[in-house]
Amino acid sequence: MREMRPLGSVIQGSLSRGLEVRLHPDVLVEEMRVGKFLVVQGVRSRFFCMLTDVALGTASPRILASPPEPSNIFLQEVLAGSGTYGTVDLTPMLMFTPDFDAAQPSDTESSAPLQLLPVKTIPGHFSQVYDASERDFRAVFGWEDDVHRRNFAIGEPIDMAVPICIDLDRFVERSNGIFGKSGTGKSFLTRLILSGIIRKQAAVNLIFDMHSEYGWEAVSEGKGFSTVKGLRQLFPGQVQIFTLDPDSTKRRGVLDAQELYISFDQIDVEDLMLISRELNLSEASLENAIILRNEFGNSWINKLLQLSNEEIQEFCEVKMGSKSSIMALQRKLTRLAELKYIRSSCPHNYVNQILETIDAGKHVVIEFGSQSNMLSYMLATNVIARRIHASYVRKADRFLQSKNPCDRPQPLVITIEEAHRFLDPATARQTIFGVIAREMRKYFVTLLVVDQRPSGIDNEVMSQVGTRITALLNDEKDIDAIFTGVSGGQSLRSVLAKLDSKQQALLLGHAVPMPVVVKTRPYDEQFYKDIGETAWESMPDEMVFKAAESAIADLGF
Repeated sequence: MREMRPLGSVIQGSLSRGLEVRLHPDVLVEEMRVGKFLVVQGVRSRFFCMLTDVALGTASPRILASPPEPSNIFLQEVLAGSGTYGTVDLTPMLMFTPDFDAAQPSDTESSAPLQLLPVKTIPGHFSQVYDASERDFRAVFGWEDDVHRRNFAIGEPIDMAVPICIDLDRFVERSNGIFGKSGTGKSFLTRLILSGIIRKQAAVNLIFDMHSEYGWEAVSEGKGFSTVKGLRQLFPGQVQIFTLDPDSTKRRGVLDAQELYISFDQIDVEDLMLISRELNLSEASLENAIILRNEFGNSWINKLLQLSNEEIQEFCEVKMGSKSSIMALQRKLTRLAELKYIRSSCPHNYVNQILETIDAGKHVVIEFGSQSNMLSYMLATNVIARRIHASYVRKADRFLQSKNPCDRPQPLVITIEEAHRFLDPATARQTIFGVIAREMRKYFVTLLVVDQRPSGIDNEVMSQVGTRITALLNDEKDIDAIFTGVSGGQSLRSVLAKLDSKQQALLLGHAVPMPVVVKTRPYDEQFYKDIGETAWESMPDEMVFKAAESAIADLGF
């Protein structure tokens, strides 16, 4: 049925533990790499599998007791395949059962798209194992130019030059995560995904760019100094940069970034709860903050910073507050006044400006510049995201009432870094990001979390993460966290632990039919050409004139 050379035979296995395959004598064990994609041909079904382990076996203990000399090539060849052999462990991920009544056997390899099903059984003894063909990859992961789906090629399998695609429509349906230890290319992966979302118009993005890596030119990973294009350069007409540090952004060459400021009256007590560790706020101080907010409303911080010791004393006597706690709160909130983007009051509502930009279908990158410390980052992201989420809740409610397609909000993906600081078990229920992660797109808002410590994220939140793109992780707790809520995750642990430190990632979850290891797509000049849009200012004159003539003709002039 298949012209490809068989690699081995299934000798034992179970549905829960996977398959053990004995390699044929002419197959080198060294060709079998963890993460490889293989196909098992059963009697009625084909099984798409991932290689999860490689081992060596011997038919007799005597061979181990008296191994052949290294120079005795003849004896080694005699023993190969009979006395000595290699085995691999496979985990079946998907299966395909052809309808033989509807098609001739010869058609099963060339007819209509395959109906891929969850694995409910296993192939029999001595079923043959093959390398996956390009057609197999295409059948499972689709084509990037599929007119029916927003597929985006994120990379290639580790041993074949064929695109591995993720379904971006399914990707933006749920919150997702990009994980990996420091230096494994998380920012690189994030740029790839965001570029795909923009190019395919799967959603609109709000990116909290902590280290100024996504909006404009950034330093590339690897040896030597080189730079890569940011999203604004790839999609000049579709991306708008807002900055909390205008001076830093201008120094980097961004000339049309919008300034962004936050006023004290936009900061609520729940925002302070998130940064209580950074400000060293006690529970008593937060309780008294609630008393102050109830008394003075949105202007409570401005009012507090103006109160004298005597006025605080009078307030506590009337409102039953704690003088020492309020004075401690006053001292610590003065740190917020030192942040560049904080104002006592803002005549212009910058958050509404961000909302208007998003409503216009543009993608927003918020740069932090020198304001990239955790206090500054956590405060700004929570304040802005809370208001944007509230706006989307109102939009979603209006759509549910009217059922008018024109009222349907465009899906919004919010990207945050150092996600465990927002989503750890202690704060996940207090932050807007914990709410968004648990709502699973109820209000058309999802998260893209980028983090090197997935074990720090609340288990309930991790279980809601739809698609996980994971580079190398070494810590056992982090590896365990990746497979929270994933059935059969145990067999994939070894795959994740053996990834290369650069340009490899394990994909699993809602947006891919099965887990797969990919060599990630290069973020280079070819990528810019394939996915970006060219600003007309940088195009040759003849191309601009030709496009102008074509546009005039279309208008009927």
